Amino acid sequence: MNDGNAVVRHDESQQCYVLDVGGEALGVARYEDEGDRRVFSHTEVNPSLEGQGMGSKLIRESLDDARQSGKRIVPVCEFVAAYVKKHHDWDDVLEAR
Repeated sequence: MNDGNAVVRHDESQQCYVLDVGGEALGVARYEDEGDRRVFSHTEVNPSLEGQGMGSKLIRESLDDARQSGKRIVPVCEFVAAYVKKHHDWDDVLEAR
């Protein structure tokens, strides 16, 4: 599936990033802000999207947004932790719990 119709939006009121695919919310990355730290606690992507890179898109854009917001990134969620272990683009803003 081409991700042209997949959009990641930040829902600050719910403290999460939402993956919208064709207008449907099919993924979510939840976080809690603790001062200048954004603690990513849980990520969920609809099983129908498995193997299409949608979870990676959700995490990548969430981490980029957190950095642009001046936040340090704390990957408590296993999915986010595994992602930043493989991709070192955010090493400068990573923090252990």
